[in-house]
Amino acid sequence: MSNPISTSSDSAQIISDRLNQNCFCVTLDRRSLCDALEQEAGDPEFCETFIRPKAHLFSNVPVFISASEVAEMQGVVAAIEQAARHSAYRAAVLSWAPEISREDHGPIGALMGYDFHLGREGPRLIEINTNAGGAFLNALLARAQRACCRETDIPLKPHAFEDAAFRMFQEEWTRQRGTGVVRRIAIVDDGPEEQFLYPEFVLARQVFEARGMEAVIADASHLRHEAGGLTFDGNPIDLVYNRTTDFAFDRPRHKALRDAYRDGAVVVTPNPHNHALLADKRNLSLLSDPALLESWGLEPTHLAQLGSIPRTILVTPENANELWRSRKGLFFKPTGGHGGKAVYRGDKVTRGVWAEIERGGYVAQSLVKPSERMIRIDDGVQARKMDLRLYTYDGQVLLVAARLYQGQTTNFRSPGGGFAPVFVI
Repeated sequence: MSNPISTSSDSAQIISDRLNQNCFCVTLDRRSLCDALEQEAGDPEFCETFIRPKAHLFSNVPVFISASEVAEMQGVVAAIEQAARHSAYRAAVLSWAPEISREDHGPIGALMGYDFHLGREGPRLIEINTNAGGAFLNALLARAQRACCRETDIPLKPHAFEDAAFRMFQEEWTRQRGTGVVRRIAIVDDGPEEQFLYPEFVLARQVFEARGMEAVIADASHLRHEAGGLTFDGNPIDLVYNRTTDFAFDRPRHKALRDAYRDGAVVVTPNPHNHALLADKRNLSLLSDPALLESWGLEPTHLAQLGSIPRTILVTPENANELWRSRKGLFFKPTGGHGGKAVYRGDKVTRGVWAEIERGGYVAQSLVKPSERMIRIDDGVQARKMDLRLYTYDGQVLLVAARLYQGQTTNFRSPGGGFAPVFVI
């Protein structure tokens, strides 16, 4: 007897695949998007200043996936975060983590990002990020769409993401402080106005302020650790929404943030402990090792879900020669990397690049080619690679978005590429 649930899932996936190949309708209403951005930011020049110069920040087309694929990805997220609570796993990852990462102050990491490729055998997790950018922008992007494909329904729940995000930061405060409320939050990065996603910082600030929380955007080097707390422009900061990519706060410009975090003088999320538990790429070598995970006593259901992580191993002098020989089926990433920097497909690696990789500080991950979204540019049809990002908190999905691109990694420089909303079949 056929399984009606399985049949329904297969049918939805067939439809989503067909739409990704053949649906060329433009769903993004850029005028509506600009209106929404300007209203949220409280700035009538916001779009002209921050969005129009970034021609490939948003794609005109959506990405289609099946509900079963979303459920499978959510299962992988839940299994990873369950594994991260296991004492043997924590001991292993904290053994190679920086010293500042080892103390748990309570927060579990706001707006985690789990990135997937849709492989031939289903979604495959590519990496985990603690400073996943784009969530506030994607929430508005999803609301600026025009339906043009009958098979899909765009769930419009105004401000549902923003309300959930606000509660998330309050929850992070409570996990460390127990009681009270956040009075002032700082969205912190290095030279924030120079960051590509600075518009998102402005949106996040407005989300907080619209719900009664004072918010500032701060350069990390302008923070001060004084009088037992963290300050910016002389005003105390209760909570830091951390967007820096110095995951252990090693750089001199982060001394105030590092000292205040170490002393528990400020709540920081995401923080070095969150990164050490979940986003250090070396951790994937553990999460993709079923024999090791089974020896630690992980439940069979979680073991099966973690099978969606491509096998990942640390590059060492001992295995370098073998990895060089099998490089065409591998993808190499720096263990502390971010934003697709210094990553290499094995078949593109030169001898000069390999000399850097084989010294260590890299992981080798089994190559999972991204699926494609066909788009119309001018009068021709072209393929764009796509990946999917789940923005989560405490293992629960807050938002699903996609990125379309050309080249090895997402770059926001590809015509027709950029952030794309996800329509679920």
